[in-house]
Amino acid sequence: MRLYAIDNNSHSVMREPLRPSYRLARLCLLAILLAPGLSAQAAPRDRLVLAGPTAAVSFPLIHMVETGALSGWADKVEFRHWKNPDQLRVLLAKQEADFSATPVNLPAIMANRGMPVRLLNVSVWGLLWFVSTDPDVRSIADLAGKPLLTTFQRDLPALLLERLLDAQGLAGERAPRIRHARDAQDAIALLLTGEANSALLPEPSVSLLLAQNARRGGTAPHRVQSLEAAWRETFPEHPDLPQAGIMANAGVAGDRALGEAVAREYDRSARWCKAEPAECARLAHKHLDFLPAEAIEASIRVTRLESRDALAVRPALEALYGLILRHNPEAVGGRLPDAGFYGP
Repeated sequence: MRLYAIDNNSHSVMREPLRPSYRLARLCLLAILLAPGLSAQAAPRDRLVLAGPTAAVSFPLIHMVETGALSGWADKVEFRHWKNPDQLRVLLAKQEADFSATPVNLPAIMANRGMPVRLLNVSVWGLLWFVSTDPDVRSIADLAGKPLLTTFQRDLPALLLERLLDAQGLAGERAPRIRHARDAQDAIALLLTGEANSALLPEPSVSLLLAQNARRGGTAPHRVQSLEAAWRETFPEHPDLPQAGIMANAGVAGDRALGEAVAREYDRSARWCKAEPAECARLAHKHLDFLPAEAIEASIRVTRLESRDALAVRPALEALYGLILRHNPEAVGGRLPDAGFYGP
């Protein structure tokens, strides 16, 4: 076989054969490009920002930062903590976070508003607990007509609570009397001082509440039931409750190779965190030093942290989105997201 040089100016084939050194280089390049399993990777970015809340969904992100899991994709990778969904919305709008842990409805809202974001995975399937210092409260039904403290007003946990109470027949006069705390610390203080008896709280706030109570004594709060367990009983046709995952913001959502790498490394880190909760807690405490490591470890042990590609769990996501659409359509952007929304 004879290889000929191409004259780029005339677009004609020159009849002078390539010199052996050029021929060898060309053949080597061709072999590399055709080798199975190999693909070109873009030059590393200057920086990637991984953002997340005070919850187990963030702990694998922190592990990824601490272990350099994405070092081949960016010169600098950092974790940024957000305290509430409003802060997350600002970070995303300003393009100050590339990938973030998020309630699963927020990226759906953004996508349905025309923003090119993607939900890479769902990794948290259980983090909400009903807790109480009232010994007579042993199930959700026991909350009928009683005060219930929560930190959620407009976001996904509030929507889930509303749907669950309705389905349980806890409406009208039987509905719990909802009281809103400013934040998790405020809710914990109200429970510890006896100004509130029952609450719906996320992890790791519940583990922190139990740890603080153990140090100070007093009426011991107990876990009544997880919201997810109550959901499975109430909606047996859709027992899985996808709550939080990792989204790619508009600036990186088009980079499928990067998205796949983030999803892959997140899955590895999530598995490590579940297998090594004490070590994972130690790493998370470096970035969330206001949380005791023992509370972080306890929250890892009771949280269903299981990373699954969004495309694989699309039916569970659409079941949840459909339920929300029937009652609060604005909370998912008014319709189901398009197929391209799901998966890295």
